[in-house]
Amino acid sequence: MIEVQGLTKRFKHVTAVTDVSFTARDGEIMGILGPNGAGKTTLLRMLTTLLPPTAGTAQIDGLNVSRQAAQARRHIGLLVESGGLYSRFTPREHLLFYGRLQGLNGSAIEARVQKVIDMLEMSTFADRRADSFSAGMQRRVLLAQALLHDPPNLVLDEPTASLDVMSTRTVRALIAAMRDQGRCVLLSTHLMDEVERLCDRVVVLHQGQVRAVATPQELQTRTGADSLEEAFVRLVGEDSLRDALWRPPERRRWWQVSRRKDA
Repeated sequence: MIEVQGLTKRFKHVTAVTDVSFTARDGEIMGILGPNGAGKTTLLRMLTTLLPPTAGTAQIDGLNVSRQAAQARRHIGLLVESGGLYSRFTPREHLLFYGRLQGLNGSAIEARVQKVIDMLEMSTFADRRADSFSAGMQRRVLLAQALLHDPPNLVLDEPTASLDVMSTRTVRALIAAMRDQGRCVLLSTHLMDEVERLCDRVVVLHQGQVRAVATPQELQTRTGADSLEEAFVRLVGEDSLRDALWRPPERRRWWQVSRRKDA
């Protein structure tokens, strides 16, 4: 279970996330939706102990992400959107290395590595070097790393980005299976059909704040929309569509603001 209460993150004069609260339960896929710059990545980084919050609290299975970061990390499997692989390593070598970082060793690590290789149908390329892998093969290795230590909670950032149709179907089926096993899954995605297929509830973020926490169907009912996409647009406003094409200087992201000031 992931519990978030009043979570806030400020970078100098820019507030990226403001007073965010929600609970993602075990056996549930909770979607994180928002336009670019809404604060999704900052939120996920705080929940996975990569960024300390400025205010508020977050707990992973009752473990405070600020005060008990090392323990909380053992309860999280993280898949990042832009993760990469060592080109000279095979998937098996990646997993053995990552498993040791998670404290696994001996026969236990080899058994666990083989289990996730079988689970993700990676046997045909498990011992090939990664330098020639397709996007789908790379994504499966990264998902295997997230699952290797058998975490009860998964945080997945754009898990099907750059995947073809068949790889997308495979990854989505695996995510649904993780939910069915009783895990808590946080899923950040821009794909509305992915939300409709997988998510039990969603958190809609806009300008760092929560606009709604509801099921996809409830969002449509509340907004009177005919589709989830239309409900999303009504919740975040047409200004987000303009921002996607042009972002004025005062609305730039925190790292752009910092860079301009330091120049």
